[in-house]
Amino acid sequence: MARRGGNLLRKALARGSGRAIALFARLVTAVQPLWQGIDPLDRRQRIYFANHASHGDFILVWSVLPEPLRQGARPVAGVDYWGGTGLRSFVGKDVFNAVLIDRQRSEESADPVSVMAGTLDDGTSLILFPEGTRNLTDAELLPFKSGLFHLAKARPDIDLVPVWIDNLNRVLPKGSFIPVPLMCKVIFGEALRIKPAEEKDAFLARSRDALLNLRPRKDGN
Repeated sequence: MARRGGNLLRKALARGSGRAIALFARLVTAVQPLWQGIDPLDRRQRIYFANHASHGDFILVWSVLPEPLRQGARPVAGVDYWGGTGLRSFVGKDVFNAVLIDRQRSEESADPVSVMAGTLDDGTSLILFPEGTRNLTDAELLPFKSGLFHLAKARPDIDLVPVWIDNLNRVLPKGSFIPVPLMCKVIFGEALRIKPAEEKDAFLARSRDALLNLRPRKDGN
C-alpha cells in the first residue's frame, strides 16, 4: 500500500512539474509556435524531427504542443544524459516519459530503431533529433544520422513533421544553467513520408532540406 501511494505521489509530482516546466519555458523564451504545414489540432500520430542545439530543445517543442498532442508525445533522448538517478533522471523519465536511447550502442543495448518503432506501436508520437547530437558548430544543421531513415522505413504510414527551433541556443548556451530571456520560435512544417523504394541518401537529403526551409529569413519572417 505504501509503495502504491509513493508511486501515485511521484506521478502527481511529475504531472505538476511538467506543467511548471512548460510554463517556465514559455515565459522565459516568449516562444511563438508557428504551424505552417499542419493543423495543430489534428491528433494524428506523428514523428516530429527537429534541429538540435540545446538540452532544452525537446522541452520547448513539447511545451508548445496543444495539450491533447502533448500528452501523447514522447521525446527521444540519450540515456547517458537523462538516465541514471537524481533530478535529471526524474525530469527525463517521470516528467517527460522520454524514450531513452543508448547512443554508445553497446552489445547489451537494444537497437534504437526497434525501441522507437515499438514506442510508435503503442500509439504515441515521438520528438527526435536526427543530427544525433547537439550542434555546437557554426553550421546551421549537422548531417543527419541514418536512424530517421530506418524509422521511416519501418513505419512508413506515420507522418514525419519537420520542426525548426529558432534562437534557443542563445537562450541556453553550452555550459549555462541560467537561461537568458530571448524570444524563440518553434516552426512546424508540412508533413512528409518516405517514398516507395526511396534510397537512404535521397530521403535524408529531402528531410534535411524540409527542415532547413523552415528557417526564418534574416528580415525576421
